[in-house]
Amino acid sequence: MANGKKLNLKQNYSMLTKGLDWEPSYQKKQDIFPQLEFEGIKIHDWSNWEDPFRLTIDAYWKYQGEKEKKLYAIIDAFQQNNGQFNVTDARYVQALKIFINAVVGLEYNAWRGFSRLGREFGAASPRIAAQMQAIDEMRHATTQTHACSHYARFFEGMGNAPYQFDRTWYLSIPKSFFEDACSSGPFEFVVAISFAFEYVLTNLVFMPWMSGAAYNGDMSTVSFGFSAQSDEARHMTLGLEVIKFLLEQDPDNVPIVQKWIDKWFWRAYRVLSLVATMMDYMLPKRVMSWDEAWTIYYEENGGALFADLARYGIKPPRDADVTIKEKERLSHEMWSIFYANRDVVGFPLWLPSQEEMNWMSEKYPNTFDKYYRPRFEYWKELEDNGTPFTNTTLPQLCQVCQWPCLFTEPDDPTEFSHHQTEYKDEHFQFCSDGCQHIFENEPEKYIQAWLPVHEIYKGNCILDDVDPESPDYNPMVEAIRYMGLKPGIDGGLFKEHNDAMNWEKWTERPSNIHNQPATDFVRKTGSDK
Repeated sequence: MANGKKLNLKQNYSMLTKGLDWEPSYQKKQDIFPQLEFEGIKIHDWSNWEDPFRLTIDAYWKYQGEKEKKLYAIIDAFQQNNGQFNVTDARYVQALKIFINAVVGLEYNAWRGFSRLGREFGAASPRIAAQMQAIDEMRHATTQTHACSHYARFFEGMGNAPYQFDRTWYLSIPKSFFEDACSSGPFEFVVAISFAFEYVLTNLVFMPWMSGAAYNGDMSTVSFGFSAQSDEARHMTLGLEVIKFLLEQDPDNVPIVQKWIDKWFWRAYRVLSLVATMMDYMLPKRVMSWDEAWTIYYEENGGALFADLARYGIKPPRDADVTIKEKERLSHEMWSIFYANRDVVGFPLWLPSQEEMNWMSEKYPNTFDKYYRPRFEYWKELEDNGTPFTNTTLPQLCQVCQWPCLFTEPDDPTEFSHHQTEYKDEHFQFCSDGCQHIFENEPEKYIQAWLPVHEIYKGNCILDDVDPESPDYNPMVEAIRYMGLKPGIDGGLFKEHNDAMNWEKWTERPSNIHNQPATDFVRKTGSDK
């Protein structure tokens, strides 16, 4: 209350954020906030930082508490009614394995990063905003774990997410993204996560993917996805405000921010290759193709965004045109990588059916029939003959994004994109010009990257109970054990997998049935369920 009158929202927010700050009297501000200057960003007036939501801690707890009650009511109903048997088929659950093993780890690392910003920013308002986002990120990791934990009772490969996130080769791609961001300065981190990832690209995770979950009968995933999306809406708005705040503070900030946008757009895009794969290949019933999603959520929405930022001198990300060229083939290349290396991943793989390839032909008329259908048909012949194709060696990894160097050139889908540079008498490999450009701007950072394939060949990926000098020592077998993968259980061919065989017992329907409504599945109530 002020003069007997109730404070309005803006006044209340100001009192409970900016009103809590103070000027230090016996310590220099540079010593209290030592991370604010080394990146070159200039902040002249922190009071210009505005939270468009004007959210205070008391309002935050009330708002989130109401959401939690609704969320867990849905999750509990899903579990009580054996909702896992209402999904389209067991292939859909394989996508959840990527989600629990990869995305939850990202949420946790986002919590780490924003917790740090809650200490390092130089004013109360952004510190409080960072603290609330940190709580959001931990909430997301927790609710995602709870929602997926029910599936872990019935399906393989979902019960050891933190261990696999730290050690499994394909999970090093999202893991390295956030470790790269967390080891950056505070302003680069907030541009990387709050803007490049949250504002520009996060809709590709929480909109078409969550719609796909609903379309495939997974109301548990939909519930936490849409619950998280309301938080993401706030994060995205804050991300845009962060960018505008930095750009309006000083013109010298513009080239620094542009460099970060270029870098983190490309790094986030490489992580989203996982989402492209899940959308096109791992949803038995599809909502839209990756091509369509990228057109809507980046080209149209992102194009409008960067048109708005042009008045500050900001241009679209450096490699945006490459992502547009790749949108018709990214998911197909990714599925090929996973299929060929299926014995060292945490989920089984399958080849698309004729119906699914016809859908691909319709959605990707310029590329699928020309480049990818012949490949999948040939691999299908090999499977039918009992000699399925598989890689016998591990692929070269990109020094920056850590994907295998198996993508193709932007203008030539028949030529692998393999770039190389030399630094301090060592050769470093890259999957793209974008990753090479990032490396050459910060080589000292990226020469420290821990690349799983390199470490396997060095003999470093072994458990304590292994003797590498033993005559029966097999480095690949031990590396798979080290990653927490169980041969015959976590990877391999889907049709031979426990999940596929159990699904047929539980539902009396084949697990590879295509495009059937979720409600068509028959459930058994016997003890074998």
